[in-house]
Amino acid sequence: MPKKQYSLQPGNPYPSGSKIKNKGVNFSIFSRHATEVELLLFHTSDCDEPFQVIVLQKEVNRTFFSWHVYVTGLPVGTWYVWRMDGPNQIREAGLHFDRDKQLLDPWAHAVSDKRWSRKAACKPGDNKLTAMRCVVVNERYDWEGDEPLRIRSEKAIVYELHVGGFTKHTSSKVDHPGTFSGLIEKIPYLQQLGITHVELLPVMAFDEQDVPQHTADLGLKNYWGYSTHSFFSPHPGYCVTPEQGTHVREFRDLVKALHRAGMGVIMDVVFNHTAEAGADGAIINFRGIGDDIFYHHDKYDKSILYDYTGCGNTVNANHPLVANFIISCLEYWVREMHVDGFRFDLASALARGEGGEVLQDPPLLWAIELSEQLAKTKLIAEAWDAAGLYQVGSFPGYRWAEWNGRYRDVIRRFVRGEKGLVSELATRLCGSNDLYEYNGRLPINSINFVTCHDGFTLYDLFSYNEKHNEANGEDNRDGCNNNLSFNYGVEGDTEDPSLLAFRKKQVKNVYALLLLSQGVPMLLAGDELLNTQYGNNNGYCQDNELSWINWAMADKNADMLRFVQLMIALRKRHGSIMRRRFLTGKPVEGREIAEIQWHGTELNHVQWDNHDAKVLAFTLAGSEANESDLHVVMNMSDEHISIELPIISGRCWCLAADTSLTSPQDIVLPCDQKPVRENYYPINTRTVVVFETMNC
Repeated sequence: MPKKQYSLQPGNPYPSGSKIKNKGVNFSIFSRHATEVELLLFHTSDCDEPFQVIVLQKEVNRTFFSWHVYVTGLPVGTWYVWRMDGPNQIREAGLHFDRDKQLLDPWAHAVSDKRWSRKAACKPGDNKLTAMRCVVVNERYDWEGDEPLRIRSEKAIVYELHVGGFTKHTSSKVDHPGTFSGLIEKIPYLQQLGITHVELLPVMAFDEQDVPQHTADLGLKNYWGYSTHSFFSPHPGYCVTPEQGTHVREFRDLVKALHRAGMGVIMDVVFNHTAEAGADGAIINFRGIGDDIFYHHDKYDKSILYDYTGCGNTVNANHPLVANFIISCLEYWVREMHVDGFRFDLASALARGEGGEVLQDPPLLWAIELSEQLAKTKLIAEAWDAAGLYQVGSFPGYRWAEWNGRYRDVIRRFVRGEKGLVSELATRLCGSNDLYEYNGRLPINSINFVTCHDGFTLYDLFSYNEKHNEANGEDNRDGCNNNLSFNYGVEGDTEDPSLLAFRKKQVKNVYALLLLSQGVPMLLAGDELLNTQYGNNNGYCQDNELSWINWAMADKNADMLRFVQLMIALRKRHGSIMRRRFLTGKPVEGREIAEIQWHGTELNHVQWDNHDAKVLAFTLAGSEANESDLHVVMNMSDEHISIELPIISGRCWCLAADTSLTSPQDIVLPCDQKPVRENYYPINTRTVVVFETMNC
């Protein structure tokens, strides 16, 4: 019995992708050099043969460089791919047309990788049994009044997490581990922690098979997700029923649930490269449609791809068509998916022109900054690339916040006990005005972090001198060698209770400094539970218990979790820590003290140029009439010291936190705080102490 064949109309070039229109579906795709184009329709994501092959006619189905067709009566849930033929002039023009290759639609809103084989996609010829497929999605959804949140940046506390790894461990006890749905079940935990935004490691569809062969031979796969191929589609691996094309609904459910809980969603996006990798990489979509436009090529030999990302290719982001693709994608995620912001991986690669040169005013980055639809969206740049371009403090634009690598490094060095850092430490704690104030930017341009997905966990930072990445299959060559870590005499695990207590104190020291700093703090998921990766500082391929959050640690290290929760609460009750403008040091009107006063071991006396100094303190005036003042002492020396508390008329000091004490004395709720009776307070070695004022 013959299968139903749907009738056709010419269709429209806009919008790109598949779009339900009236009682059918309009398909449109861009390809400048294609000479023959076919649309293949399937009943399921994994059936062998298409039920209809639509051959597009140049005279009917092409407008300028767009190929389009309208399929009358085609239902939602129909799966499809494209096939294209054209000049295969790799060296001369960088064109990789292969008439037998099935290609993903770059604008697809949902894709399946159920039968995907990267090896087959790297070879010429037919891959019909191993290709990924797209599906026609019904975009209707009841948002129930939801809108992107508008939490001011100075009040933001960002929590970087991996959607899969957050709930894959059996200890998570969720119904759908490793999915958007599983993360929804953990929202109460995030609320109790007190963060304001989750920053999701890549959730756009990525190639889990994109790892070096020797790594794949160990049964490992791409876990972090920095190998995107479909920028409009949520990753199928994070969906409960991806073969039903539920990607969009499942992601929207997550966003809506987080918004209801008062938390924003920031997506880690990877526009600097794609999963198609280098010259011998996979043909998935862009390479088979218009390699010459989408990637940076050598001027004379187009078979050579410029690689500023360390991943084999670099997206030609400032080409007008590519820039339009990226802008449209970002606006889609904000308009249709209600996300609140983006963190751009290796963002400096997006500042390069078509010849790889660094542009002073990159059109793409300015277009993102000036987009009306993105006007209230948080923009965060990893302001460097893999080819040596480092733009922390000088990233193009004004709205862009930056991962502050200089903040990370000085905090690591100071806490591990390096001397002579008090001057730079003070600058970093105050929002890095040396990087941002000169060009009219603000403390909120600084994303302060000490750990992130890439590198040691916070506990490992004080447990390992060296990286231990042997499990990745690259003979420990991968991962950063300059970790600024210290193991304090024992590499890795120990049963020494005094060393365990000291490492825990160091973790508390970092959290205290991070949450007392001007700018936007970013925390790494699991650090509050003393999560360890056993010295592996590059877990990109470790989709297993090495990288997953072990929720049993929440009970084992409940004291650490409590400390972080209460430090976040302390930050939230002090507007003086969450200033939008830089501190001036000027006197506060109607008060006896300045906005900030600096101290060393003695009040009002700091040896800024002392290359042996390991002690710094400051007094911070409350920004509101009823807000407590703060006095913070940071002693990273190996000596006990006694510090004098400043006198403020009508107010007395209460101990709020002392990282050298055990729980619950290490941090005290305001209702339980007691005035310090003496004018001096002893500070233990390697300790941060925080005082708050109360009326007395």
